[in-house]
Amino acid sequence: MERRVRVRFAPSPTGPLHIGGVRTALYNYLFAKKHGGDMVFRIEDTDSNRFVEGAEAYIIESFKWFGIKFDEGVSYGGDKGPYRQSERRSIYKKYVDQLLEAGKAYIAFDTPEELEQKRSEIENFQYDASTRMMMRNSLSLPAEQVKEMIDDGQQYVVRFKIDPGIEVHVDDIIRGDVMIKSDVLDDKVLYKSADELPTYHLANIVDDHLMEISHVIRGEEWLPSAPLHVLLYRAFGWEDTMPRFAHLPLLLKPDGKGKLSKRDGDRLGFPVFPLEWHDPKSGEISSGFREKGYFPEAVINFLALLGWNPGTEQELFTMDELIEQFDLNKCSKAGAKFAFEKAKWFNHEYILNKSDEEVADYFAPIVIGHGIDASIEDIRKVVGMMKGRVNFVNELWEICDFFFIPPTSYDEKTVKKRWKEYSHLQMAELADLIETIDDFSMENQEKVVFAWVEENSYKLGDIMNAFRLALVGRGIGPGMFDITAFLGKEETLRRLRKAIEILSA
Repeated sequence: MERRVRVRFAPSPTGPLHIGGVRTALYNYLFAKKHGGDMVFRIEDTDSNRFVEGAEAYIIESFKWFGIKFDEGVSYGGDKGPYRQSERRSIYKKYVDQLLEAGKAYIAFDTPEELEQKRSEIENFQYDASTRMMMRNSLSLPAEQVKEMIDDGQQYVVRFKIDPGIEVHVDDIIRGDVMIKSDVLDDKVLYKSADELPTYHLANIVDDHLMEISHVIRGEEWLPSAPLHVLLYRAFGWEDTMPRFAHLPLLLKPDGKGKLSKRDGDRLGFPVFPLEWHDPKSGEISSGFREKGYFPEAVINFLALLGWNPGTEQELFTMDELIEQFDLNKCSKAGAKFAFEKAKWFNHEYILNKSDEEVADYFAPIVIGHGIDASIEDIRKVVGMMKGRVNFVNELWEICDFFFIPPTSYDEKTVKKRWKEYSHLQMAELADLIETIDDFSMENQEKVVFAWVEENSYKLGDIMNAFRLALVGRGIGPGMFDITAFLGKEETLRRLRKAIEILSA
């Protein structure tokens, strides 16, 4: 019987969620939905020293913004909880004891200082079959002494006993058969008596087994730990329920080599976190995609194509389309450059594809925030004229404030280039002409004004450039009669006459 697809995303609450983690969660989500399966949200908080206040809530809020909904887990519920590893201590201890009793793990008392000393004595030291007997552990010490040390309260760790000479094969959906010799693996710490918590390696395996995870889809950086996890599954006798692995390509710097980092974002001016993050310790504020003005669906679309190729020319996908077409076999092995300019392109395309009404709903608070009492209908009209000129809704105000506020000054460069010595005379004539227009529709204005220009043998460019400067204050904006139709006859004349007064001086 084929197993039900169950995947998991299990971040550590050690800070803000990196955008690479979002992509990993997205691929898990797409895979689960494609196969009618479940996605579990787990919190891996066994390293209490690295816990950061507010990080868990930040991660949950990030996925709400993206519209990625888990089927069970922290804040979602489910019948395989608890879903925070710190709440599963008693569960893990049982499996630690099982490995110890089977001789597949052992207790080690080496202090950090002793381990450091060994590293200085032995080049490329690692705790393994060739070195474990020279260390202080239950394999090298008499059983009575080990019991006495434990009874005395000495702190210890439990290490996984890895035998040399074994070829460990990892069946990876993306990378194929990955083989590693066990000789290069060290005896990883699985449990620490100091806080009675397991390390990532043990907790991860136990949780995946008990929560019936069928596929582990995670970043390439976890590939080196995959052979250890395979050996742990064998040690527990769980080979039949071992999940399929898929290690995703790294997200790379936009320039140069190496993995994408926060420093790259700071250096090049783009966010690497979904939401703005306020570090509770340093007070540092890091930018987020949401606060920068990105639509969540645009970021999802951008991330989906960083490491996965549908094999077609299509670039814009709804979430449903991504689910329908997603295939792990079409994921790349090579890293994907984080081309942040492409992310801006996606956001621009999503602005264009949204209705004027929808974009107006985003833009209205910005207009109101500038003290403007404008109707939503007026805001919608402005959006319809201007949304194609921006990548983000929050860029609209800078290029269309003139629709709501008359210019108080005039751009010097534009004045020098566009306002001729005779412009004030032509604009005065134009104002008189506009006074006579009863039908102030865009089409009728254009007809009347163009006829006047032709009749007087004026240069159309001179007229329209000076007219734009008078109404806008600079050389930007849509068609002039789009602007005047929006402003209305009275406001158009008011601005025109004020400009004549100021610029003719």
